[in-house]
Formats: sequence, C-alpha cells, structure tokens
Amino acid sequence: MFEINLLTLNVHKGFSASGRRFVLPGLREAVRRVGADLVFLQEVLGVHQRHARRADWPAVPQYEYLADTLWTQYAYGRNAAYPDGHHGNALLSRYPILRQENRDATVGASEKRGLLHCVLEVPGRGPEVHAICVHLGLREAHRRRQVELLCGMVEREIPASAPLVVAGDFNDWRGAAHRLLHRCGLREAFAEASGRLARTFPARWPLLPLDRIYVRGARIGRAQVLARPPWSRLSDHAALAATIAVAGGAP
Repeated sequence: MFEINLLTLNVHKGFSASGRRFVLPGLREAVRRVGADLVFLQEVLGVHQRHARRADWPAVPQYEYLADTLWTQYAYGRNAAYPDGHHGNALLSRYPILRQENRDATVGASEKRGLLHCVLEVPGRGPEVHAICVHLGLREAHRRRQVELLCGMVEREIPASAPLVVAGDFNDWRGAAHRLLHRCGLREAFAEASGRLARTFPARWPLLPLDRIYVRGARIGRAQVLARPPWSRLSDHAALAATIAVAGGAP
C-alpha cells in the first residue's frame, strides 16, 4: 500500500470571497504548503482577456501558474466560455497523466458544467488511478442528472479493481447527490472519518457541506477541512485535504 495526499478547492477564479481582491499568488503559496499529490480545482480560469490587463496577472493559465514547479502534470477541462475567456475544472498531479477527457455534464442552457476524468500512472506496479474533478450545478434536478451521468461513467468506463477519486464542488447542501453517490459505490472521506460531511461554505463561517472527496478501491486516512487563515481569505469555499492508501509499489 502507498499513500496519496489529496486537496480540493473551488478557487473562485483567483479572487477573494467578495471578488474584490486578486489572491491567486497567496493561493499558490497555500496550496504548495499542503504538499498534495493530486489537487482538484474548480472555477479555475484558463483565459480572461480583461483581467489579463492587470499588472499582477500571470502570463500563463491559472492552473499552470498554480502548478508551478511542484506539479509537472496538469489537465484542464473548459466548461464555461464567454467573450473575455473561459473557466473550468483542473487537476494538478505529481504522477503522469496517461489520458484525460472532459465530459460535458451541462443540463439546460444556463450553467455549463463538466466532469474532468484523468487516468494516472502511479508509483511501482500498482493499478492505474482514476481521478474525476467535479463541479455540479446549482439546481437539485440538474445535480441529479449530473450524478446519474457520473455514476454511469464509473460503472461502464472505470474497472472495478481500479482506485478512484472523485472530488470537487458538488453544490449539494441537501445531501441528495451524496445518497445517490453512496448507492453507486463511492465513499465520502469525511463522512467515513468523522460521521458527517465537511462544512465548507462560506469559507469564513462554514455552514454548508458543498465540497466532497469520494473514493472507491482505496482506504481513507486523514481528512481535514482547511478553513482557517489564510484559507478563509483565499476563496468563498474552504479547502479539503485527505490521505488515501491504495495498493501498489512504494512511492
């Protein structure tokens, strides 16, 4: 068995909860200090022409800027496009990304959503690890259909023997999506470790359990909500960190 450290965060396009302060440099430092092997990001900007006029705006896409030199592998799935640019989900990985696909999970016309699926080569001779970065819709009916799509992907496309991590912003404050995901074989890290889902929104006074880390084919270890400063000043969501153990060679 070997451990994989996970982190998930809705980065709010690199701005504070109020949207007034550009906080991406501080966010990069906070993410680096966690030392996660896999980082699941939502609402990350690929391009934004108006913001790019700022003197402190990075010259590369936000996910590449956050990856820096620690995560040499990264994948981006564009979900929403508009005149100034686009944003979506991203995965930063210390492990080689063998394959990636961004599955359109949009329901209706108002909210563009996607499921970013990556297949990773892990240390040693263990099985490939599958990682899906998720950002579900605001409407419960939309989330139900998106979870059905996700469960169908898991059932048809991911071998039952392969370790799987599904993490991100589920917008599921009532828990309906959680119950559906549990029935399709996924276990949530915080629900298993502490008996309840982690509260992550709003970041300064977390009340709603919007963000999750689900696994299959892995043992859940540490699970932690990152809601204190500096995290509470870096997004409208708190970050989640967890450690899982999967079968395979030594790292």
